[in-house]
Amino acid sequence: MSRGSREGEAPPAPEPLRVAVADSHCHLDIMGGDVAEQLALAASVGIDTVVQVGVDVESSRLSAQVAAEFDGVWATVALHPNEAGRGAATPEALDEIRRLAQLPQVRGVGETGLDHFRTAPEGQGLQEESFRAHIAIAKETGKALVIHDRDAHEDVLRVLAEEGAPDATVFHCYSGDAAMARVCADAGYYLSFAGPVTFKPNDELRAAAAVCPQDRLLVETDAPFLTPMPFRGRPNAPYLIPLTMRALAAARGDDLDVLCGAVAANTRRAFSLDSSP
Repeated sequence: MSRGSREGEAPPAPEPLRVAVADSHCHLDIMGGDVAEQLALAASVGIDTVVQVGVDVESSRLSAQVAAEFDGVWATVALHPNEAGRGAATPEALDEIRRLAQLPQVRGVGETGLDHFRTAPEGQGLQEESFRAHIAIAKETGKALVIHDRDAHEDVLRVLAEEGAPDATVFHCYSGDAAMARVCADAGYYLSFAGPVTFKPNDELRAAAAVCPQDRLLVETDAPFLTPMPFRGRPNAPYLIPLTMRALAAARGDDLDVLCGAVAANTRRAFSLDSSP
């Protein structure tokens, strides 16, 4: 299973967590390598659940397939906003995402949303149309909405308010500040933090993590991207979640075991993982 991989030597495994948590967002297909080996390595350090994320029709089909094949893996399906900005959100593609979203092993619709960093203004209207369509699919199917928000905070919040957010709405790789975190908390959204919360310059991001209610906090890798410190720039994978969890506990002043228990429960609730497929 491979759609490419990141270069560089894999970091060593960190000290295991005593309380298991989930990687709420990763791309096993882009990581490359053997899925079973990656899952076993993750389990050895306390990562017992992985949410595999689709970004186009092909990877969404693959995500659903992998989630059906491996215990502890669940899928999300979507057309990434940058794909949508290039015209990928055709009626046929959206119909396929809608079909996949109805599968029992698929527990989310995403990553969808808005990206004003990589998509030029002329493609942003297409992104917004796609985002609205994905919100509708999430509500139709009762699945979590997984949001990609890059340099588009105000517009993402506006569209959610206009459309009405699904019951479970997750900001993947949260990148806003503490003020936005409070707005999201008031709306009942989940905030998922990734490797950037460990980067030295990101004091504002750590401040956002500190004010996020404990029952709205998730953790992710976005593997193979966004590897946490001290291994930034090397390949990321679910087994590196303990590095980010320890940074989150430190930023919040929380006991690590207590926070892990809360994050695990939040992930189960956000993605309805306690219900049978």
